[in-house]
Amino acid sequence: IIGHAEVRQTFKASGVGTIAGSYVLDGKVQRGCKARIYRDDALLYDGDLVSLKRFQDDVKEVAAGYECGLVFEKYNDI
Repeated sequence: IIGHAEVRQTFKASGVGTIAGSYVLDGKVQRGCKARIYRDDALLYDGDLVSLKRFQDDVKEVAAGYECGLVFEKYNDI
């Protein structure tokens, strides 16, 4: 585990799918890393993080205390 993020809002984007507007709580989030999504201690998704954005810019990583947009591989039901 390299970090934790909390999904605060979701957005739909044509061609991309669902973007999870998130806040990085601790550590960092890196594009291409493995990700797990939990809701109420139930595992919803276990796979790859394919896109990471800060505002409109693609970035490689986002550190704790910052907001970002996350897109997960083949998963839009956030």
